[in-house]
Amino acid sequence: MKPTDTDATHILAADHRTVEGLFEEFEKASGSDRKAKLAEKICTELKIHAQIEEEVFYPALKGKIDDDLLKEAYVEHDGAKMLINDILASGPEDEYFEAKVTVLSEEIRHHVKEEEKQHDNMFQQARAADVDLDALGERMLARKGELKRQAETAGLPPAELVTM
Repeated sequence: MKPTDTDATHILAADHRTVEGLFEEFEKASGSDRKAKLAEKICTELKIHAQIEEEVFYPALKGKIDDDLLKEAYVEHDGAKMLINDILASGPEDEYFEAKVTVLSEEIRHHVKEEEKQHDNMFQQARAADVDLDALGERMLARKGELKRQAETAGLPPAELVTM
């Protein structure tokens, strides 16, 4: 059995790759049923991802990384959550459905860039700070497991906004 990588930044980066792949599938998909299923999966993955970041990762970084970067991340999450809630409430019969998923993809691409790709990004700052990324990752994985089980059984509630 392969050991689980518990580095918080690796867990989040893996989530980013998963969602990027789902967005690519959505772009290539045909048929409203297939697109609806993919959009729902994207939204569920993003709701879980945002929640573990906001409950575990971001609070651990407060006061240890650039405060503006952290505040922007919360606001970016809320922008994405507004679209997520709208996409889930509407469906493929909405004339703007595909456009909303496309804009969500663009917002997530920008957010990922700030977290892991641009110079002096959030993940680099977290590594340089006095943060136990493995302990954080273990907490995130536990919470992620709880949220995935909830999504599969009772379903997740609409994403809650933090800053708006």
